[in-house]
Amino acid sequence: MPAATATSPWYKHLWPWIIIGILACSVTLTLSMVTIAVNNPDNLVNDNYYEAGKGINRSLDRELLAQTLLLRATVHLDGMTGEVDLHLAGNSQPQTLELNLISPTQPEKDRKIILTRSEAEPGRYIGQLNDKVEGRRFVELLGSQDEHVWRMFEEEQVGHDKDLLLGDEPLQGAEDLKQ
Repeated sequence: MPAATATSPWYKHLWPWIIIGILACSVTLTLSMVTIAVNNPDNLVNDNYYEAGKGINRSLDRELLAQTLLLRATVHLDGMTGEVDLHLAGNSQPQTLELNLISPTQPEKDRKIILTRSEAEPGRYIGQLNDKVEGRRFVELLGSQDEHVWRMFEEEQVGHDKDLLLGDEPLQGAEDLKQ
């Protein structure tokens, strides 16, 4: 009979600790990813595609109205004072306008500015922006003419002391509606 050899207990060997370390790292990373996913839900997906699709026609109707009214706008954001200065040219001069600066991916960075018409200068609208807005934004300008809402919507690179031109790009997707 062979002689019994003494072996050291498992916890004194290197390989069990390497395997336990890999498992512990996997559990830690999984729990951190679950925490991130729960705290930052993805809100960019629309569950009701049919309703959203029907809304495209309503949106294009508003944009076609702006195009019919020959509207053009120049927006200037003052970096020092936060003043928003908009000059509107065309066949509509409502008392107030709504300017939305929409972040494509971060809803908390969206900004809504109500612009009021200047009595001294026709076509000029003034509003106030409370904080700095820079980067790629969807710029939406809403107004009304004879109780119909019109809309100008473009993607722009927004920065303070930089003029934005709205109404200078052709309307996307309206070719099918004109036929």
